Amino acid sequence: MTSEANKLNLFDFTMIVVSLVIGMGIFRTPINVAKASPELWVFFAAWIFGGIIAWCGALTYAEIGSRMPVTGGYYKIFSYAYHPSIAFAINCVILVSNAASLAAVALVGSEYLTGMFIPLSHDLFGVNADGIQAIRIILAIAAILIFYGINLLGLRLTAKTQNVLTLIKISLILVLITPLFFDVNAATIPVIEASSANANWLDTLKAFGVGLVAVSFTYGGYQQTINFGAEVKHSAKNIPLGIFLGISIIITLYMAINLAYINVIGFDTLKDSTNIAAIMASKLFGVSAQQILSGLLFLSVLAYVNVLLLSNPRVMSAMCEDKILPTMFSYRHPKTDALSVSLTVFAGLSILILFWAKEFDTLLSFTIFLDCFGMILSAATIFTLRKKTRHLDNTGIYQMKLFPLLPLIFIAAYCFVGLSIVFDYQQNDYAAAVGSCVMILFIGLYFFITAFKKDRIA
Repeated sequence: MTSEANKLNLFDFTMIVVSLVIGMGIFRTPINVAKASPELWVFFAAWIFGGIIAWCGALTYAEIGSRMPVTGGYYKIFSYAYHPSIAFAINCVILVSNAASLAAVALVGSEYLTGMFIPLSHDLFGVNADGIQAIRIILAIAAILIFYGINLLGLRLTAKTQNVLTLIKISLILVLITPLFFDVNAATIPVIEASSANANWLDTLKAFGVGLVAVSFTYGGYQQTINFGAEVKHSAKNIPLGIFLGISIIITLYMAINLAYINVIGFDTLKDSTNIAAIMASKLFGVSAQQILSGLLFLSVLAYVNVLLLSNPRVMSAMCEDKILPTMFSYRHPKTDALSVSLTVFAGLSILILFWAKEFDTLLSFTIFLDCFGMILSAATIFTLRKKTRHLDNTGIYQMKLFPLLPLIFIAAYCFVGLSIVFDYQQNDYAAAVGSCVMILFIGLYFFITAFKKDRIA
């Protein structure tokens, strides 16, 4: 039990919410949202609605964590609320989703890094689109392998390194907002008009759903509030207030950044652009600034890659402690204390998914479709937990207001996102199909493992 003196205050918790959510997505996914949006108001509506979903989800997860504090993943919560097969499958699906997310972000970093030298090499040596894509995949794999090797040596990111990388990220965001305060090569912002008579509301709804897929990726991270439910001072007051303030800050920053993108690049141009943050830096400060910013963005990507390589093998080790994975996944190297087997499997899985998908859009759809399983089923545990832990009511734990409206909004939203991926046949139909197969595979694997154990005991 954490002492009151060591608990998080309102400011601490608000900053944690902000840091959990703001990552690399905002430097890439606005392209996807713009591409899906037939009109500018649909573009901004997706970002606002995404923030509302994040708010509902963060409050739901905060109460789940307050009622049942857990470590090492969601397995115990899922086992408590559902059948152990669902717990095993969802925990494995989350690991696969995280591997896909790592691959996607590594690919974003490689896009920015190639932007530093590919234009020159393209002009001189005639590198075609396939060649550029191959280079990006190689660089993404190299980033994964570099930090895989570092983690095998038992090295960890120090607090100073984390602080520096956080300052880099904040500085980049401030740079992107600069055009809102200065008239720098501004593009013409299209007027937000009502839909024309020929516009089909169903097509608009589909476009909104596709855009929301990318927005969901950018707002991801708030689910980690599940780990802080019992660690906040005056939780009944500070948790909802901290989440409201944190999500409000994030929505404001995201809206400001996107307005700056449109102001500098233009809404129509944004749909077909790459390296949008670097393009803005170039327009603001020249070509040299574009190259510097691309390098800094790649460094931020490396930090994210390292965090995932640090955390996910520990989830696999925790699953070993619950005897749902073979003991080899908890093996630690005697000299470095690194989780060698789990780390190798997770890094290999990330590279395998990268080879399969190749494109950021496919990786995005795949990881969000898998997330839909985890988000919907994990948020739904609040209904079971409220019944089974009534004895905790009015004992100082956090209890959300507007129950059950908030979790129902959250669950309905992710059902909509999942269906949007399923019906986006242009690119993502097979991503949804593969994601469904992954879920079914892990459920079947659970029953195979348990049946095998029973046979051995018998």
